[in-house]
Amino acid sequence: MGMDAKSKSSPAPNSQSQAGKPSGGQQNTDPVHEKTENMEKKKGRQGKVNAGQKHNSHTCCGFPLLIAVLQLLLGVSITVVAFIMTGISSSLLTRETPHWAGIIVCVVSLLGFILYCTTYLPDENTSMQFIIKLAYFLLCALGLVVCVLAVAFTCHHYMQINNYTCTMEDTCVCKLNPEDPIARSFVYMGVQDCSDITSSLKLYFLLQIILNLTLALVCLISCFVMWKDRYQVFYVGFQLGLPAEQQLKV
Repeated sequence: MGMDAKSKSSPAPNSQSQAGKPSGGQQNTDPVHEKTENMEKKKGRQGKVNAGQKHNSHTCCGFPLLIAVLQLLLGVSITVVAFIMTGISSSLLTRETPHWAGIIVCVVSLLGFILYCTTYLPDENTSMQFIIKLAYFLLCALGLVVCVLAVAFTCHHYMQINNYTCTMEDTCVCKLNPEDPIARSFVYMGVQDCSDITSSLKLYFLLQIILNLTLALVCLISCFVMWKDRYQVFYVGFQLGLPAEQQLKV
């Protein structure tokens, strides 16, 4: 009798334990938990959209386009003024008529328009976008150097014209020191009057100095914008033995 009582009473805890455990096919669906997960997903999507909008507003606000437009306008102006100077006298050297600087920067501005029209992809996922950015940065740096050289050449000739003493013979002959018989003389072919050299050409040299200085500044700003857009946030180093969250970041 005692054994029968124990055998009858023993299945009760097992049945209670089995009843307390949920079945494997059923999932614990909590509506509050589902709402919080949906809200977090929506916040994450909104954050990505806002980040994309911020980046698009940064790249499409008109400032990179303004740089390309200024480069094109200044490059065309420098080229036109240089050919006008060549029309005054054919004796001017190529370094004194910096049409080469204007043409180079015009090509740079066209590449800037292509870069502005290129669809942005984060982290530079395409090689074409990276190549265009790198080429535009390098050509802007080249344009900066070329414009500085043009300013140096034109400044040198502008200072010489201020000390000229010109006489009209068959052509216009100018000397730096008329009292010195062995002083260096400059002959300008195809000039009707020496005033074209001492007034008109002098004014064009001054205009070239101003335009090339402005263009050099624009190229410098474009290099800074490209550098900031690529390296605005970068890692300065890693500390060994520390987790990823403690890496130094600027």
